[in-house]
Amino acid sequence: MRERLTELGYLAAWRGVRLLPESAAAALGNRFADRAVKKDGRSVRQLRKNLARVVGAEPDEDLVRRAMRSYARYWLEAFRLPSMSTEQLRRKFEMNGYEPVHERAKQGLGSIVALPHSGNWDFAGAWVGSVAGDSLTTVAERLKPEGVYRRFLAYRQALGMNIIPTSGGDRNPQAALGEALAEGHVVALVADRDLGRSGTPVEFFGEATTFPTGPALLAIRNRVELFTANIHYEADRAVCRITGPVDTGTGSLRERIAITTQRMADSFEGGIRAHPDDWHMLQRFWTADFGPSAAALAADAKES
Repeated sequence: MRERLTELGYLAAWRGVRLLPESAAAALGNRFADRAVKKDGRSVRQLRKNLARVVGAEPDEDLVRRAMRSYARYWLEAFRLPSMSTEQLRRKFEMNGYEPVHERAKQGLGSIVALPHSGNWDFAGAWVGSVAGDSLTTVAERLKPEGVYRRFLAYRQALGMNIIPTSGGDRNPQAALGEALAEGHVVALVADRDLGRSGTPVEFFGEATTFPTGPALLAIRNRVELFTANIHYEADRAVCRITGPVDTGTGSLRERIAITTQRMADSFEGGIRAHPDDWHMLQRFWTADFGPSAAALAADAKES
């Protein structure tokens, strides 16, 4: 019953927000964000802790409020995005540095674009298909309840994205992504959060954490170029800047994955440092937050 109520809540928001004028929807999102900051629940406290590492000091309340408003803006845009026309998408999303990725796609060559949880990554995926006309494949975490996951799956497919589930699918995600790359797809991976805490240790804003190995492993095994993207909000649009390709190094596979993932993290760090209020990280992130086992993993990797 609880899962069904959650699903109905998402569905009501999905439909209701589209019916509101844009200004009214934005005002509603800001009110929810400001209320959350005032309530100071667990997610907001974790966001504050994460931002402190980014800015190197206790964040002021204005930064925390802007960050929560940015997070609310992402969700409101996600609810409204399926009803946007291509012209609206052009107006609301600015892409920079996509040319080398597009040229590869036109030649039937796949590319990987890795990005953090900043700005609106769904906008970027929709832009690739609707505006650039390139095939895009990505992965989706299997959300609970299952009904919510299915709705998000249908939502992203409606935007022109080919979706591969991270678990519970009929094929290994790495193999499926490799096939997409071989077909000349752009493979977009949100890659700053290591859900299993079993990824590659990196230094991020001066502290140890782990990043997923997927982007580096895919690039090296499939011999394709890996680009990074950072997205932030401006007053009237989301802005994306793609850089790269990332140098995947030489040596053993393990060494190459480590150095490539660190270079990817460095690129993410630059974008987040410039726009910390648009990094939507409300979960525990650094290894110090996860106890001795994760910290030991990072320390062992640095010593080896």
